[in-house]
Amino acid sequence: MSGDAGPRSPADDRRLSPCTGWTRRHLQHLADRSLLALRPWSTPGHARFDLPGPPSDSGPIVGGLETFARSFLAAGFRLSAAESDPHDHAGWYARGLATATDPESSERWPSLADAEQARVEAAVIAIGLHESRRWIWDNLTPRVQEQVVDWLAGSIGTWYPDSNWLWFHNVTQAFLRSVGGPYDQAKMEENLEFLDNCHLADGWYSDNRPDGRGGNIDWYAGWVMQQFSLWYCRLSAGEPGTAERQAVYAERLKAYLAGAGALFGADGAPLYQGRSLSYRYAAVGALWTGAVFDANPYSPGRLRRTCMGAIKYFVERGAFDEDGLLSPGWLGRFEAMRESYISPGSPYWASLGLTGLVLPESHPVWADVEQPAPIDLDDRVSAIRPIGWLVSGTASDGIVRAINHGVDYSGVVPVAERPLYNRFGYSTATAPVPLSDGSAGKAVDNQVALIDQSGRWSQRPVFDLISIDDHRAESRHVARFARAEPGAGFDEGPELRCISLARGSVEVRAVRIRSAVQAEALVISGFAVPRKPAPGARTDLVSAVVPLTDGGSIGTAVHAVETAFGADLEVPWCRFDAPEPDRWYVAAVSLGDRAPIWPTVRPDSSGRPVVTWPGGVIERI
Repeated sequence: MSGDAGPRSPADDRRLSPCTGWTRRHLQHLADRSLLALRPWSTPGHARFDLPGPPSDSGPIVGGLETFARSFLAAGFRLSAAESDPHDHAGWYARGLATATDPESSERWPSLADAEQARVEAAVIAIGLHESRRWIWDNLTPRVQEQVVDWLAGSIGTWYPDSNWLWFHNVTQAFLRSVGGPYDQAKMEENLEFLDNCHLADGWYSDNRPDGRGGNIDWYAGWVMQQFSLWYCRLSAGEPGTAERQAVYAERLKAYLAGAGALFGADGAPLYQGRSLSYRYAAVGALWTGAVFDANPYSPGRLRRTCMGAIKYFVERGAFDEDGLLSPGWLGRFEAMRESYISPGSPYWASLGLTGLVLPESHPVWADVEQPAPIDLDDRVSAIRPIGWLVSGTASDGIVRAINHGVDYSGVVPVAERPLYNRFGYSTATAPVPLSDGSAGKAVDNQVALIDQSGRWSQRPVFDLISIDDHRAESRHVARFARAEPGAGFDEGPELRCISLARGSVEVRAVRIRSAVQAEALVISGFAVPRKPAPGARTDLVSAVVPLTDGGSIGTAVHAVETAFGADLEVPWCRFDAPEPDRWYVAAVSLGDRAPIWPTVRPDSSGRPVVTWPGGVIERI
């Protein structure tokens, strides 16, 4: 971590943590260093941190509140089980709370009615206040307590979108209830019903989709849908029905973690998929929450290895800049990842990754010896059935890949593909090409696309999972060709049926066109690897695609664009010219640190492809 201020970093402890070397002291040190680095950017009354960089759509004042709230969450976790407060985090943030909620202050925060983003930050502040209660809330004057309650009470009667934001409303209301403030019980119950309807199965939630489709899936499933649901119960302790509800949420979290806990590479990197990736190690907040609420499907040492591995991955690869501030980006600063709602302080949502500090040093998650994760030991393929993902991790290269047959971020009306949702594959070591299709004759990554006679490349903005088991997934989609006029929608082509078989670093991808087609070619592409890797990115990646049925040719496309992992993205592809309906076209896709031994395919007596894997395992498509 950059910057000269703050305490000295602890030495690695390879006895207690043989995999990462990091212990609770390291996480405590990270919290202290990151909080101290913010102080020079504070307003005089500590109500905001005005960080350098372009503001979000909400403007700089709300951005300053956002930085306060998200860093205050880190302070709350840091103080929760602490025996001392040597850096006076409590005093610093107590002064900020007093200033920011004083109606006469020039630094007062905008109301929840006036600033939508403030509704998110109010929930974060509520959790921070709850966790630091004996340090901060209990020591505030009655007047300041009343000011804070008045500001948080702006959540009553204020609109929150039907999405994960309803947890922000409920957490804020739960804190108000816990301190004797006003709250809206009926609205809380209504929100709980909507959020429960977003649950798919096995702990996975589809954000804003209570219709049973797994379209809207990303790390928010853990960041909010899981972690905030249980913190709502933590803030509601003693209320009627809370124990029963907490038991349900804990079981869902345990099931979720059994799948999500495998989405981290051996180097600690989380799967690069979905929005808001600048929040980085927030991805482990749900894992820590599993330990807090006895909902951990792993041994304590195994859980700590994944959590600390992810945090260390970012800390050691430039997440903190020369001033010790978290920057927008993934490895180091990467401004192209700054979505419109991202302010300079938004990356401090990573404070969720410090959740483990609410557990004392005597807790087994800290006291037990660190244990390796499965990715450290052997190759494994598993299925996350509710969302249509095959997850393949290989110990030889430490990479995890997700083969996607269920997540499309779809709506009622198809829109252009979202590269971070609609592709066939994602990994912990690569990012997708930031283009919606293979325009200009260049394949983007992880496609199954038709090229029509006008040269247009098809997209799959909407697709449906058919089936999934431990090694196999199947989906279907209509090939859609974007019309020339912006926003004019799509022309529909034939339906494509796609099957993936996964073993080791290789996916066999089989495609069948279900109806008559007039297309120039069918293209199957693999993972995008930068020719110019970014600092901290892997330099040993080998991405390849080979045809396994007759008639395929191979090549590569290079896109002069940049992702968080580097520039000049090279995409391997396989092309079948003049494709015909009701015929299987099969290719193998691989990402690793070396070229694999490829499987072979031959037709059976009925013409169906039969895959023979190295080692002799046979599977029928």
